[in-house]
Amino acid sequence: MGNLDRHGFLWVVDHRVGWLDPVVLGLTWSGFAGIVWIALAAVLAWWSAKPIAASVAFVAASVWCADLVAAGIKLTADRPRPAETVVGADPLVHTFGSSFPSGHAATSVAGGVSLAAIVPRGRVWFLLLAAAIAYSRIYVGVHYPVDVLAGALVGAAVGLGAGTVVRSRPRLAAALRGSEARPQPG
Repeated sequence: MGNLDRHGFLWVVDHRVGWLDPVVLGLTWSGFAGIVWIALAAVLAWWSAKPIAASVAFVAASVWCADLVAAGIKLTADRPRPAETVVGADPLVHTFGSSFPSGHAATSVAGGVSLAAIVPRGRVWFLLLAAAIAYSRIYVGVHYPVDVLAGALVGAAVGLGAGTVVRSRPRLAAALRGSEARPQPG
């Protein structure tokens, strides 16, 4: 897997397109600390007349939990970043710490899945944005493809888990919908 992972990384870096660099850098910067997802939660909750505080808290908890899980795995894995081991990595940004898994991918997928639970009509767009942010980490030269895939799996697990918790708690689900929990008739 290591050689395939390295070749996949180099293929992406070797096929950068100069005019796309600022767009991809913008995506990668937007993914730091999951702030883009929290901001989107506030805007989308306001736009769809859902409770802003509950929506922001739900997405923030998902994003930051995914980040904590990824950080814990990073401590154990301690995989060097591509710039440390691959000649020609040519990173567009510099970062530190372990490469595996990608925290950006974890927070982005958790954010996308959590937002989809609040505003289901946007599911495709949220997941496309999450994928773009995750891919940006390979493009800018700071993660291998497997790092991004592992981060995405962490994010998906956390996001889906958060959704399951909300669905199992009627009062919490009602808070996100902006309605009182009412028993079903019958």
